[in-house]
Amino acid sequence: MCDVIVDHNLFQLINLCVYCESKLKLLWCLSLNQKDIPRALVAVDDEYPLGTPDHDHKGMTVLQQHVAFFDRNHDGVIYPWETYAGFRAMGFNPLVSFLSMLFINISFSYATLESWIPDPLLPIYIKNIHRTKHGSDSDVYDTEGRFTPWRFEEIFSKYARTHPQYVTYDELLEMTEAMRDAFDVFGWIANKLEWGFTYWIAKNEKGMVPKEAIRGVYDGSFFEVLEKQQSEKKYKKYE
Repeated sequence: MCDVIVDHNLFQLINLCVYCESKLKLLWCLSLNQKDIPRALVAVDDEYPLGTPDHDHKGMTVLQQHVAFFDRNHDGVIYPWETYAGFRAMGFNPLVSFLSMLFINISFSYATLESWIPDPLLPIYIKNIHRTKHGSDSDVYDTEGRFTPWRFEEIFSKYARTHPQYVTYDELLEMTEAMRDAFDVFGWIANKLEWGFTYWIAKNEKGMVPKEAIRGVYDGSFFEVLEKQQSEKKYKKYE
């Protein structure tokens, strides 16, 4: 899969990137200007046109990367106990981790199965995670699990009124209300919980969520940052 789309209209390409000095930069500039093109492997924005620095996508779609953090043994399947372990690794208490495990695996396991027969162990198969896309969401992920840059930028252009690079709790609440589809009760609940979770883990000392943190949630890199922070806290405790 390729994340750089080449426009073969040479004149349009030159107009977009007249300031570029090399072929490599030319392609890079062009990909920046095509925000309507979904990115399969990287979560990009204006500040990070190549995606999260030092984040290995491992050939997975951005949606697969989002959930791969919870695949603790890296076998492509997320069992409930792995979901629980992932939340604990990010610093959540046992109760929140347990409730999150129940909601996530009960809600999303069946859609990812290879069989019509339910699995009592509630596994989530990462390769089929795109099947779990629900309504009433931001549509930053498309139906194939790819990242849509213009949808991501729209979150901030429409709702980040306090600061262009941050969103507040009230702004996120307004956004989730605006995203509601008619009669989509599950989507309403899932979207509220997902963005509530994002606010909880990513807000700064001023109660605002940075754009970079939200992008990191989309590709899962922010979860890795939280796990590292928790490991460092534990290490300092025993020094």
